[in-house]
Amino acid sequence: MNQTLRTQLLTALLILPVSAVYAVGFCWCYQPNDIAFGGITGLAQIINVFLPWAPVGTVTILLNVPLFLLGWRFLGGRLLLSSLYAMAATSLAIDIVDHLVVFPPMEPMLAAIFGGVILGATLGIIFLRGATTGGTDLAARLLKLRFQWLPLGKLLLAVDLLVIAATALAFQSLESALYGIVALYISSLVLDGVLYGLDTAKVAYIISEDSARIYAEISRQLDRGVTILPGRGGYSGQEKQVLLCAFKQREIAVIRAIVKGIDPDAFLIVCPAHEVLGEGFRDYKKNDL
Repeated sequence: MNQTLRTQLLTALLILPVSAVYAVGFCWCYQPNDIAFGGITGLAQIINVFLPWAPVGTVTILLNVPLFLLGWRFLGGRLLLSSLYAMAATSLAIDIVDHLVVFPPMEPMLAAIFGGVILGATLGIIFLRGATTGGTDLAARLLKLRFQWLPLGKLLLAVDLLVIAATALAFQSLESALYGIVALYISSLVLDGVLYGLDTAKVAYIISEDSARIYAEISRQLDRGVTILPGRGGYSGQEKQVLLCAFKQREIAVIRAIVKGIDPDAFLIVCPAHEVLGEGFRDYKKNDL
């Protein structure tokens, strides 16, 4: 079995339990509490309100067909097939869980918080495996091709808000929309955390009279590259060296100890880095999220 086939099989096997958790999150937190849900599933909720005999999962699959035909052209067959599989798995899982278990209503804010966490985490795992669950998830992937600088979670947030408003009208409840917005915001944060959180990085700017020793210690202890930038004091006009170093979040304590241990008077600025590509971090991939 070659590596590509093994990866695809692993993805297919992983999506099944993730889809089951996704379905539990929806049927436990959203459905019994009438919390507005974004995307195609939200539209399916609206249809289910007026046609109770139409299962939410099955309607979701039917509504996804036109969007998948559109996605075939722009995203290619491989992503679309994996997304079709993930969409079918999550939608059918919703119908199965809904048929097997009747979840009682809970405190709506708890439902919004935990529902957002569960759905955001499961969607993030599915996206990391190169798939989507269809609907606005697929629409967000299409928009990502055009707006590459925007995090995927924020794109989903924007696309889903309109559907949440329509779902709230169907439920005839403003509270349904407000709780839906809370859940959607939380899910977008968790989704971005799953997609980008493991790649958290910092950038340090170090100004010191002993920059050579600091540079040597950072290279020795952390094996991190350091770039030396020319600088000049605005008040003194004195020429200085500014060290620039990208490092992982967990290494910040070591960086601080090295700098202040060598030069207590050193000027240290640490900034968050949204994305770092290159040696010691992650590689660039085409159509990266």
